[in-house]
Amino acid sequence: MRVNMEKFVVALLGVIGLTWTFSTATQVGLADKVLVFPYETDFSFVALTPQKEMSLKAFTLCMRVATELPEERQIILFAYRTADYDELNVWRERDGRVSFYMSGDGAFFHLPPITTFRSSLCLTWESRTGLAAFWVEGKRSTYQVYKPGHTIRPKGTIILGQDPDKHLGGLEAVQSFVGEVTDLNMWDFVLSRSMIQAWHYGHKVPKGNIFDWATIEYALNGNVMVVDDD
Repeated sequence: MRVNMEKFVVALLGVIGLTWTFSTATQVGLADKVLVFPYETDFSFVALTPQKEMSLKAFTLCMRVATELPEERQIILFAYRTADYDELNVWRERDGRVSFYMSGDGAFFHLPPITTFRSSLCLTWESRTGLAAFWVEGKRSTYQVYKPGHTIRPKGTIILGQDPDKHLGGLEAVQSFVGEVTDLNMWDFVLSRSMIQAWHYGHKVPKGNIFDWATIEYALNGNVMVVDDD
């Protein structure tokens, strides 16, 4: 039985020393919608409920993202945290590189910049070989070998817009996401090149079995807007 999203997130964040409450109840489905984070805050975020437990030995995470924040400004793009670990965090670093972290040091990639014009961004990783890559506009970066044999742990909290990292002692506006996110999907396997390219061009691909944007469960907090994707 799925745990109530609000009670689950509030309880977990209490464990890691944060006290957030939701301004709205859990909602379902963002087809043809965009999440807009209009300005820096230390309280605005969107909590996501996965369709299955986040015990992962492989994944593909895709989203379309845009921001006008300067490259030297660090930005959290995706955050999944359990009580003790950053299980999967995706960042744009202060030097403009894009990175991801799984329970420790990260892997860093030189990618085309994320700008005010929407970019399609995917990340793939699998435990067996450790092969990891970012995909921008359907084009793959070079592979890096990162944490072969690792498993992402379940029973955490997934949010967009903020980094709930315990060592920070709370949320920081200067790391918050400002901009637009849409079409976030996630699978518990590595999509093929042809499927990632099909997703980039808006063609039909298998629905994300962790997150599917059309049926995603989410809860808004703070100043986050849901607008038509036009």
